[in-house]
Amino acid sequence: MTRVDAHAGQRVPLAVRLAGYRAAHATGRVQQLPVNLTVSVTYSCPSRCATCDIWQKKVDDLSVDEYARVFPTLEGVPIWVTLSGGDQFVRADFDEIVRLVQTLIRPRIVNIPMNGVITERIFDLLPRIAQYTLGAQLVLNLSVDEIGEAHDAIRGADRNFEKVKLVADLIHDLKKTYPHVVLGVHTVISKWNVARIPEIEREARAIFRPDSYIAEVAENRVELKTMDKDIAPSAADYRRAVAHLGNVIRANRSVHPVARLVESLRLEYYDLAARILEEKRQVIDCYAGWASAHLAPDGHVWGCCVRAESMGNVRDYGYDFRTVWFGPQANVFRASVRNHECACPLANASYTNLLLDARSLVRVAAHMAGA
Repeated sequence: MTRVDAHAGQRVPLAVRLAGYRAAHATGRVQQLPVNLTVSVTYSCPSRCATCDIWQKKVDDLSVDEYARVFPTLEGVPIWVTLSGGDQFVRADFDEIVRLVQTLIRPRIVNIPMNGVITERIFDLLPRIAQYTLGAQLVLNLSVDEIGEAHDAIRGADRNFEKVKLVADLIHDLKKTYPHVVLGVHTVISKWNVARIPEIEREARAIFRPDSYIAEVAENRVELKTMDKDIAPSAADYRRAVAHLGNVIRANRSVHPVARLVESLRLEYYDLAARILEEKRQVIDCYAGWASAHLAPDGHVWGCCVRAESMGNVRDYGYDFRTVWFGPQANVFRASVRNHECACPLANASYTNLLLDARSLVRVAAHMAGA
């Protein structure tokens, strides 16, 4: 069977691709590259977050030249690319990596979560990144887990909250020149802040004036070295926190169709994540390893960052992502996920999963209609 997007640069309609992912999940015969790609460019990070020990991991990061060999094998395929860390701005060449993503992969959305710690380099590189991503939507999500010194304590970084405010001001200035830039605020809901989510959400909106406010739950992830850490809130506390966030969305619904769709997906995600925590199972089928993927800093390809199980390393396959993606190790991971041997509320994968679940889409449509 011919792979529907095996040829570089060939854009396949999204509806066709979604149908293909559902068929592949049902049959086990994978024919497509992922629509949702996360690229972690480093594990290095100056923060010492209570919810993350990724900074302890040391690997040989892919170079810019290596990314220039990998990305053409994904050309024209992923629609959404997230560039994560560690702290991406540890790398002085991070702007060049973003440029390669935009010119060689050509996604419609580039998402960069940011902690705002390395302020001087952010001020140097972010204007270039805004220029390089013209033609896509650039989403800059600032990590805000508390307000003021309480944020600094959770993030393990001195004066972090003050620095995040400076970065937010920079992004607002960039938005005046670059309308494709979107400012988001992102909160990791953990046992340390779950009781204060209503206050954190209100104050963060007032201080940072974001275009969107999103939250996800602190998780035990292999990638973050948190498998043995007690960081997550109780399911009941998380349910109360996201109930507030859902009420805020319902009370301030956007009239813009795309924004309203995103809000509706977020409403469905909050409920999905709460159910996964409560029921400890895959509430809907997971498409990690089919529709979503993760490229680790040292070249390993994962289906997801929670399990962080290598499907193979691009360095061992001539930097061809496709060879790894369609290889035997990838099929072993997919079989495990398909058999519901794991369950997690990972946000990046969950949004893709919602788009591939018929019942969830019915509920999303109801949200869009005002239900």
